[in-house]
Amino acid sequence: MDGIRLSVVTSAVAAGHLRAMPVVDIVWLAAAEAAGAEDVAGILDAAADRRCGLVCEAPLAALDRLAACVPEGIRVEWLVDADPTDRRIALAAARRDHYPAVHEITRDPAMERIDRLQEEVARISRLLGDLAAQRSGLPGTPVSYGSAGEDYDDYGGQFRAPPRDFSAMPRSFVPEERTIERQRAKAVRKMLRQRRMREQYFPADLFADPAWDMLLDLYAARLERQPVSVSSLCIAAAVPATTALRWIKTMTDAGLFVREADPHDGRRIFIALAEGAFDAVARYFEALDE
Repeated sequence: MDGIRLSVVTSAVAAGHLRAMPVVDIVWLAAAEAAGAEDVAGILDAAADRRCGLVCEAPLAALDRLAACVPEGIRVEWLVDADPTDRRIALAAARRDHYPAVHEITRDPAMERIDRLQEEVARISRLLGDLAAQRSGLPGTPVSYGSAGEDYDDYGGQFRAPPRDFSAMPRSFVPEERTIERQRAKAVRKMLRQRRMREQYFPADLFADPAWDMLLDLYAARLERQPVSVSSLCIAAAVPATTALRWIKTMTDAGLFVREADPHDGRRIFIALAEGAFDAVARYFEALDE
């Protein structure tokens, strides 16, 4: 892209190189899986200090380790097995904070795709908010959300999922509520299997709906009291990993997903439904049962 000052980094000296550069707009961390945790942390700190966009390219197998290295306040465009279009979209997204649309003369197709993605997430956010608002005393998801990086503390913590113990209780001591949760989780898993079965008879991209697939997967996992890693959620989305990661980031920015640290392994993070989103999905299935 014209006018973008891009720095591609791969080595341990990258952080020092970035700090020495007079101007840089986007940092592209190539072959991130080969970098150690300290090297990645140094590059992230340098990128944050320089207030530049960050693109990270790595295989799916290394995604969980790398995602755990990224502080919550740093925006990253992830690429996994990316094609040229994915790379162009990542660059367009990484440059948005530095080149607002109001200053652009033209908008390329990559920017338009990002706008459509954000509009779709806003629509989902509004629908879930309407469902959640029907529940007395629970706030639900807000009707709109700001740009990535917006502080969501104004919403009274409704997007913060409470700490949970993922260990299951002995079956003989499981109360009736847990039995109902298991039955609901089983039904959701069946729905996901049915959605995947369509791909045996029709093109997979004909019915691609990664946002809903991820919502269902996280909802079922919450009922099962099981954590969901970033890579696992990418697989559940049933779309290319780079597309799934873009959706995860957008849904997180919208306040529908939250990051949770693994209490047993600081090198991993989990993705979970925010309380408002969980309540809205629960209300959706309760409406189906009526």
